[in-house]
Amino acid sequence: MTEIPGNGEKMPRQKRERSSLLAFGGAAALLALAANLGITAFNAHMKNRRKKDLQGSKVRVNISASEILKLADRIISKSKEVHDAVASVPLDKVVTFMNVISPLAELEAQQFPLVQSCVFPKMVSTSDDVHKASAEAERRIDAHVLTCSKREDVYRVVKAFAARGEWVNAEAKHYTQALMRDFERNGLNLTLTKTEEMQRVRVQIDELSLRYVQNLNDDSTFLHFTEAELAGLPPEFLKSLGKVTDGKFKVTLKSHHVAAVLELCQVGTTRRKVAVAYGKRGGEVNLSILEDLVQLRHKFARLLGYASYADYAVGLRMAKAPSKVFEFLEDISNSLTDPATTELSMLKDLKRKEEGDHPFGIEDLLYYVKKAEAQQFNMDIGALKQYFPVNLVLSGVFKIVQDLFGLRFEELKDSEVWHSDVSVYSVYDLSSGELLGHFYLDMYTRERKYNHTCVVALQNGASSTNGSRQIPVALLLSQFQKDASGQPALLRFSEVVNLFHEFGHVVQHICNRASFARFSGLGFDPDFVEVPALVLENWCYESFTLKLISGFHQDITKPINNEMCKSIKRWRYSFSALKMKQEILYCLFDQIIHSTENVDMVELFKHLHPRIMLGLPMLEDVNPASRFPSSAIGHEAACYSRIWSEVFAADIFASKFHESYLNQYVGMQFRNKVLAPGGSREPIELLTGFLGREPSIQAFIDSKSQYRL
Repeated sequence: MTEIPGNGEKMPRQKRERSSLLAFGGAAALLALAANLGITAFNAHMKNRRKKDLQGSKVRVNISASEILKLADRIISKSKEVHDAVASVPLDKVVTFMNVISPLAELEAQQFPLVQSCVFPKMVSTSDDVHKASAEAERRIDAHVLTCSKREDVYRVVKAFAARGEWVNAEAKHYTQALMRDFERNGLNLTLTKTEEMQRVRVQIDELSLRYVQNLNDDSTFLHFTEAELAGLPPEFLKSLGKVTDGKFKVTLKSHHVAAVLELCQVGTTRRKVAVAYGKRGGEVNLSILEDLVQLRHKFARLLGYASYADYAVGLRMAKAPSKVFEFLEDISNSLTDPATTELSMLKDLKRKEEGDHPFGIEDLLYYVKKAEAQQFNMDIGALKQYFPVNLVLSGVFKIVQDLFGLRFEELKDSEVWHSDVSVYSVYDLSSGELLGHFYLDMYTRERKYNHTCVVALQNGASSTNGSRQIPVALLLSQFQKDASGQPALLRFSEVVNLFHEFGHVVQHICNRASFARFSGLGFDPDFVEVPALVLENWCYESFTLKLISGFHQDITKPINNEMCKSIKRWRYSFSALKMKQEILYCLFDQIIHSTENVDMVELFKHLHPRIMLGLPMLEDVNPASRFPSSAIGHEAACYSRIWSEVFAADIFASKFHESYLNQYVGMQFRNKVLAPGGSREPIELLTGFLGREPSIQAFIDSKSQYRL
């Protein structure tokens, strides 16, 4: 929604060269359901057995700082040995799959879990030494991978094999083409002069990107307000604010301050002052940096033979071309105009009743959306956590995933972990009993732990030339709080949704059956990788599921009632057309500046804002660059991708699962036709194969229009 603070303040540097991480008490309750869920604990005497490795896993846990660095050096040494061997294949003799492609593919599959063994400790360890060693190991490995990506001698041999056109199978062809693409996007098919220029431009891009984000991080601006000017904000929030000499409160431009004021402050002039100040972050400096960044990106893309940076960024994605992205965004925006107009009219009426004839501005959206929802829904979203004990929710997730996708989960009590809170599960095919993979579950917050919810691929599935199969291993990290007595957490509803989402990524990782590690696990097209997780989120909003995963924390036999279930589903879509319009505005801005040379960004935003946002003007004198950290670093020319994924996830759920939420026949089709091939096939092939038709935006549009307040 409006001027909403995003993640720009602390956006991590994108790793271009190495694909490693992704796009996540009540014990009695869990044990009571265990028999039905297929989660089997080993007998008590097994606890005393020696800790042992997971079957088929090369992932190493609890290794010391010195061992991490030694392992990193061995990884680099082995990688160099294999690359040297491939580079030494004589071009005047037969270059084959077995002496060129297979060694590189085997290396990738075998070394990925070892690389992750070096890297993931910095996300979970409480040891300073381990953190430092893990970060240093990552630096060394990334530097080596970058060197390998520029090895012209290896590229020549791979190119010679590709030229023969003698493919083992379609997936091997896809893998070889991916290798070629990676080399050539690093400039190995260019002249030396162009390659050197490309590297210089890349360095400039990296430096400017970091400066842009640092400017946002370093912004220490704050505004002064009296208590009356902050009417509506809770006392505990006011107590958290600093004060200036005249006794006024200091409101910074950090995200938690801005969001609180825009959502809760009853004073329209205060909301406007904060929104304008937030919109000016970075000032002319960041606007200039963003303009320079975009021009450098265009230059980089042209050196590689692309017409624009958007062509470079989108060409390898499911969308394929910027024109397709424009068409997609415009179609959705136009389709949402009527419901968004109705929503905006309701908000304007609310403001008129509360503030008189003051014009409605973009800074009013969050406040009046929240007010409208409070009036329409007999529900306190914050109080819902009383009905979601973490173990009960987790049991429900296991139950749903097991029944839907034909899986069985077995908790392993004797496996080595890095903290007592961590649990480990093996995943089996329910029908055949085949071991499919493992995953670690690290749910609770602690000091030094990575502070975001996500799934980390620790080992990718892959098939070896000798016929053996390497199974996938994943790690689900979350940040749930234990209460003061150390009992398991009660989850906010947003945390319930996040858990379902990330568990969707676990299922996606475990069920993948691609032959090459590169296409396994989470190795989907970036435009499609979020689709399985977004599909699973839908189960959080259906009455059947909500009753399964909920129970009052003092009596878990009492789930949320029918009215609450209906309210949650309606709340999901409240003002969603208007919210989506604003997302589309930002995506169009991002796509245009990366598709066209020398765009006047201020004028562009002035033009786009009223056209997309139903006549609402942009705030005066704000800096469009302050809103677009993702355009500066991380998702440039690809901001549309989240909406793209949401559209296809909505189509999948509405057309295949909506009538029968636990239809295992449909679930197994999804597992076999979408999850199993993974990145080895084009996403559009996966979608049409599963849906039986071309995908459509209609289900997504209907979801935004169906539930009117």
